[in-house]
Amino acid sequence: MLLLVLGLGNAGGEYQGTRHNIGFEVLDLVARKLGAQAQPETREYYWAVRQSGVDRLILAWPRLLMNRSGLAAQVLLQRYDVRSSAMLVVVDDFNLPLGRLRFRSSGADGGHNGLASIIELLQTEGFPRLRLGIGPPPDNVDRAEYVLRGFDQEELEAKEKMIAVAAEAVLFAVDHRLDEAMKRYNVNPA
Repeated sequence: MLLLVLGLGNAGGEYQGTRHNIGFEVLDLVARKLGAQAQPETREYYWAVRQSGVDRLILAWPRLLMNRSGLAAQVLLQRYDVRSSAMLVVVDDFNLPLGRLRFRSSGADGGHNGLASIIELLQTEGFPRLRLGIGPPPDNVDRAEYVLRGFDQEELEAKEKMIAVAAEAVLFAVDHRLDEAMKRYNVNPA
């Protein structure tokens, strides 16, 4: 059962709308759909809660730069006594085509600094993640520069569709088992 959903992105208005902040955008939509109640922010994260009877789901957005996301994850897991296996991380991935979603129950960082930070501080790769395809960088563009760019005009429709489907996928994963979410949302080309 998922108890915490952590959307990755960079804090600060200058990063809004960038490829690296797509995890924030998905979590924003999830919070709206759930009617999650915003809570007082901390130094490490913004957060909202959906309480349903005895069940509580925490949604969190780190207030740090991407490469320090692990600090927010560590504080959240300790503060709310949640196991890493009950935390879903929503994260951009340039290794996936634009619009593709992929749930994973664990794994390496795949070159993503936010995931690397979480793995380093938690000392485990054992947490689920929903990877959001932002497409590969062009040959002549540095990866770090690429993820801090906005989406091109012709990509906006695919981006918005991915955000909507990803929010639906997060909600499904919260209400079902992760393996069911993987079967439903992971696309494996023939």
